[in-house]
Amino acid sequence: MTTNIHQPKLSRRAALAAAGTLGALGITVASEAEGKAAPGAKAPKPTLAFRPDGAFKIVQFNDTQDDEQTDRRTIELMDRTLDAEKPDFVVINGDVINGGCDSELEVKQALNHVVQPMERRQIPWAVTFGNHDEDSVQRTGMTEAKMLQFLQTYEFNVNADSTPDLTGTSNTQLLVQSSRSKAPAFGLWLIDTGRYAPDSINGQDFEGYPDWDWVRMDQVAWYRNLSIATEKKYGKKVPSLMWGHIALHEHRNMWFASLDSRTDTDHARAVKRHNIAGERNEDECPGPINSGLFNAFLERGDVLGYFVGHDHVNTYAGNYYGVQLGYAPGTGFGAYGLPGPDRNRLRGARVFELDENHPGTYKDTRLVFAKDLGIDLTANDQPIVPLPLNPPQR
Repeated sequence: MTTNIHQPKLSRRAALAAAGTLGALGITVASEAEGKAAPGAKAPKPTLAFRPDGAFKIVQFNDTQDDEQTDRRTIELMDRTLDAEKPDFVVINGDVINGGCDSELEVKQALNHVVQPMERRQIPWAVTFGNHDEDSVQRTGMTEAKMLQFLQTYEFNVNADSTPDLTGTSNTQLLVQSSRSKAPAFGLWLIDTGRYAPDSINGQDFEGYPDWDWVRMDQVAWYRNLSIATEKKYGKKVPSLMWGHIALHEHRNMWFASLDSRTDTDHARAVKRHNIAGERNEDECPGPINSGLFNAFLERGDVLGYFVGHDHVNTYAGNYYGVQLGYAPGTGFGAYGLPGPDRNRLRGARVFELDENHPGTYKDTRLVFAKDLGIDLTANDQPIVPLPLNPPQR
């Protein structure tokens, strides 16, 4: 099954930021209200480019989530998707590995398995980090920072360095150069949605709440500052997409067209209002705090869609007040899926089509499933022997 979602017609870190940082952000917001980028916000130059015909294709893999004995079908799914789609950019959107590794080498082997499909094809790629990527850190010492350093040794990785004093690892803005000029025609944002909620805030714990993390206010300000700086530098708002691992509260609001009521009637109304297509087989799992990131999207008007994973068996997308909110299915065969023999039915990826000849540039998005690529869906594990690392990664 392939689902098409057309472009809308409408145009976890463990602690809160220190009080001094929040105060500085207050000043930042005031300056932005006047249409000025905060000091230090500097828009990048384009590092990717549209094809001569004005096309650009993106593939999103999600939750590859395995250890050094990666399920062979995860790699097969990635290989077959890349060969069929021939994308210009790939994002592995969080939970790149799981907590099953027992050494630094095993973490590197697990990462190596899922980036090699792009490296072999010389396709630019990047990752976001999810809640599980650091689960083995007590045994391996491999923090997200060390994983990022390792991933940046690959020739075709385009993850940005982490920004000092900014929550998250490798929050990244990438610009795609037009086929018609040296100016950017589109933007790609990658944001770290964190890992798990802190034990408590102001003496109150989170018992009874979801225990995932959320995008923090300094990250929202980072996006706003760079968005404003980019508009100022290039004389226009650059239409963009953003990827982060964990869903927003607005994903669930959209599915039911409601904050409080969650009935079939609510969803039927939502399908019509928000043009929703795809499956929802588990509750969305955002953190306990609404980050305000979606509100920033509405204010800036440049992010046309925000896409997540985390909830492996959700595949839906829709238009929530002019911004697409959507999921990519879990790619990794070693992670949880649907119950019983259907465990691997929804393994897949999401594809995004950009075209400078299309109004707004963002053309559409669709799903690719392993079941349509002739991949074995048996509900078992098919691990491989770890592959050796190439010299630059040793």
